[in-house]
Amino acid sequence: MFLALRDLRFARGRFALMGAVVALIAVLGVLLSGLASGLADAGISGLRALPVTHLAFDEKATSEQFSRSTVVEEDWRAWSEASGVKGAEPFGSTLANAQVTQGAKKGEQVNLAVFGMAPGSSLAPSPSRGEGLKEGSAGIMITREIADLGVQVGDVLTADKSEVRLKVVGLVDETVSYGHIGVAYADLDTWRHLHYGLPGDLPEAARRQATAVALTLEPGADVAAVEKATGTRADTKEASFGASPGYTAESSTMALIKGFLYAISALVVGAFFTVWTVQRKAEIALMKALGAPTGYILRDALAQVVAVLVSATAVGTAVGLALGSVMIGKVPFSLSAPAIATSSGLLIALGTVGAFVAVRRITAVDPLTALGASR
Repeated sequence: MFLALRDLRFARGRFALMGAVVALIAVLGVLLSGLASGLADAGISGLRALPVTHLAFDEKATSEQFSRSTVVEEDWRAWSEASGVKGAEPFGSTLANAQVTQGAKKGEQVNLAVFGMAPGSSLAPSPSRGEGLKEGSAGIMITREIADLGVQVGDVLTADKSEVRLKVVGLVDETVSYGHIGVAYADLDTWRHLHYGLPGDLPEAARRQATAVALTLEPGADVAAVEKATGTRADTKEASFGASPGYTAESSTMALIKGFLYAISALVVGAFFTVWTVQRKAEIALMKALGAPTGYILRDALAQVVAVLVSATAVGTAVGLALGSVMIGKVPFSLSAPAIATSSGLLIALGTVGAFVAVRRITAVDPLTALGASR
């Protein structure tokens, strides 16, 4: 690395400028990764927290299943009796708007992502404060996302339109949301009142309905027969994330932006080292004339590229982490170690590829150039 190290010391200003550009790209990579993770958490963290492996929807609901699917009691009973099924519970999901009618934040409007489930089932979380769900009590357990709005255990909320009174009986001290709205857990009858907007007694048909069947399946379970018999379709929990409002659009948009960022980083690094290689063409020719193999010169040049990329990416990542830590809680932002490591690794890898395309012209340098053959 004799020539590469001498270049780094001799042209400190040029390499510092290039390093600053790479560092800025690394900062953007960290921030975009954090925003992508934060948006994903805000969209599907409530679904991710469900202790299930699959969700069975009405097979007619091919998109937006959480708002279009309806299953009936016979469906979850059939699933619970099927081979390879460890657990099958009715699960309801709906979005509701309510107003605090009793509590410190009286008059405050609160959006709720209400998950309906049977009290005492495997789906119902344990409260960290207050009580759990009870059948027919019209009580709800709120999560940290809603508690941060000032809603407390003991407050009463009144849902719009249906005017169902919801008493906050417990707090689940987790920050989980669905569709960027804080999750509230309710028993199934309460969920049905909110979902159908029906005050008073529920019709008999509504008492036997839910959005999906929450399943825990054994590995390799064959459920084709029960799917056909019930007219439902079992999707993995991860596959159902796409049915969350806006999740697919947000994820694809962020992936596209990150893809363009990585492509730009490869082009920027490649362009810089293309110019740098052209400027030191005479020195490279002299080294070849003195007997330096082409492979050695390529390794020397690429070592220089990697040194610049790794050091600049490390600085940029550190700055990005510092900025990201300030953003947490103010915008949908989440620092994920795997996502940040992937972002930094891709920046170094694609930058190296771009630079390799640039420095490969070294193999075409004629040693006679150093001896004045071009004159």
